[in-house]
Amino acid sequence: MKRIIKWSFGLLALIVLLAAMLLAHTIWFKPLRIGWFFDRVFIEYAIDDPQLLSSLRILPGWLDWYSDDLTDQSLARGDALADKLASDLATLRSYDRDRLDPGTRLSYDILEHFLATQAEGDRFRYHNYPLNQLFGIQNGLPTFLATQHPINRVGDAEDYLARLGKLPTAFDQVMEGVVLREQKGIIPPRFVIEKVLAEMTGFVATPARENILYTSFSEKLDALTADAVPAEQGERLRAEAERLIADGVYPAYDTLIAYYRDLLPRARENTGAWDLPDGDAYYTWSVRWHTTTDMSPERIHDIGLAEVARIEAEMDAILRAEGLAEGSVGARLQQIARREDQLYPDSDEGRAAIIADFQAMIDDADARLDFAFDLRPKAGVKVERVPEFREKTAPGAYYQPPAFDGSRPGMFYINLRNTAEIARFGMRTLAYHEAIPGHHYQIALQQEITGVPTFRKMLPFTAFAEGWALYSERVAAESGFLPTPLDDLGRLQAEMFRAVRLVVDTGMHRKRWTREQAIAYMTDRTGMPETDVVAEIERYLVMPGQALAYKVGMNHILDLREQARTRLGERFDLRAFHRLVLTGGSMPLTLLGQRVEAWLAEQEAAAATAAAGGE
Repeated sequence: MKRIIKWSFGLLALIVLLAAMLLAHTIWFKPLRIGWFFDRVFIEYAIDDPQLLSSLRILPGWLDWYSDDLTDQSLARGDALADKLASDLATLRSYDRDRLDPGTRLSYDILEHFLATQAEGDRFRYHNYPLNQLFGIQNGLPTFLATQHPINRVGDAEDYLARLGKLPTAFDQVMEGVVLREQKGIIPPRFVIEKVLAEMTGFVATPARENILYTSFSEKLDALTADAVPAEQGERLRAEAERLIADGVYPAYDTLIAYYRDLLPRARENTGAWDLPDGDAYYTWSVRWHTTTDMSPERIHDIGLAEVARIEAEMDAILRAEGLAEGSVGARLQQIARREDQLYPDSDEGRAAIIADFQAMIDDADARLDFAFDLRPKAGVKVERVPEFREKTAPGAYYQPPAFDGSRPGMFYINLRNTAEIARFGMRTLAYHEAIPGHHYQIALQQEITGVPTFRKMLPFTAFAEGWALYSERVAAESGFLPTPLDDLGRLQAEMFRAVRLVVDTGMHRKRWTREQAIAYMTDRTGMPETDVVAEIERYLVMPGQALAYKVGMNHILDLREQARTRLGERFDLRAFHRLVLTGGSMPLTLLGQRVEAWLAEQEAAAATAAAGGE
């Protein structure tokens, strides 16, 4: 008996030792299975990014070691990430792709494309602006703390305060990168510095108790029960938040403000990427990265011109039917947008009505899409206002994915800085783009797919995601969700907006158009309010190539659908096509084309077999 027990303990010890050795090998060396490597890549990136983990909420509460920390923004971490990327790419390529099953091969190809394109662009690592009017740390970090840090108990509140206390360190790390960029000649355009300065000075001019970092924290505490946070403890937490903002956060902003005021006289003119060191090569890479194609900027520019002409003719027909025949398409669109029947009151009641109407449009669409979709995400979607402190420079609308743990739905944020910017005839198309069946369907379903590595549940490819959202606008129109000609005019205006992007983005960054030239071109053809047009053009100057992804992606999905319709004929099933596109998750357009081609081959083979069996 003793011998049996002795051998049992020995066997157990051997198993534990072998498991430890296997775990160590998987962590430090090439994993024995590529699936383990996929998991390792995701885990290593995720645990190094506390803010990402808070946003995703993918881990159970008992594994929360990260909620009191901010993501390292230092140059040293940037170097380490670049080294890791190169190492991961080499390890991935060491596996024999030809021996993988089709599903694993697709995961290999997606990750290989992502890592390889990033590695090619590493020499442009500093060709960006850590402080900018759209997503700089000066507005991104407060937004993250206000909207994505959950407070359900006292411990969460203490974690929030810990993060608030670390904000000055994060700013110091970012400043390190800003200084290095200046040394390399990567200086922002004048408008970027001016708008960031205005935003930051306004931020610190607000009394600490009125700052979003305090008010959002206080509101979350108010939502808890007295048992969870006794009144006396709540006041102590609020007082500490006020102290941290006044004594730590505001001085950190003051340091950035002083630096940017000094930098302003040395600002670049408001020019495109060509004006940066090695700017033409940088833009060529940016186009490839964002479109996931090998299309040249010149070809994209020509496609844009052709699409603008086509859409302009369709819009002109509707405008003439409305009795508007004179002037540019943009000028006539503005006439409609200024009509009383298209506007909401510029008041709290008007803003509340906009949010309610958007939510109603989304809920209505979701209830009537069975003919085009046979799958739905589990998470819902909610419409909310863009935080007021960042309205001036934020986009007109954007989408935030749901939390993986179900604690937060998908969020459609609408910018309500000026209700005159929101004409009723364009609202339906915007709702379908940002929510259903657009971003929310695609991104929430991607989070829910099974049988794939975790990285495929969240890896973004702009051309796929934005292409799908723009394609969804077309699906809504084809589905009868735009009941009036003016609603369809709103769709065409949105598509024109994305077609114009092909022209102005390549125009500014490759053909050396001026900012003003691009603003005039977009205004004449889209009829968008001047504030929106200026914000968009300045966005493209900050994010070269990103705006190309929308129309390039939409056109690619439409082309694939028409190929499927032509080849399958009466056997074409729109729901099956949508299921195929959505259940693979986001991927490069080239790989989406291969996926559709394989599906078509299977359908044709099945039809041929059935036909042969019936003879």
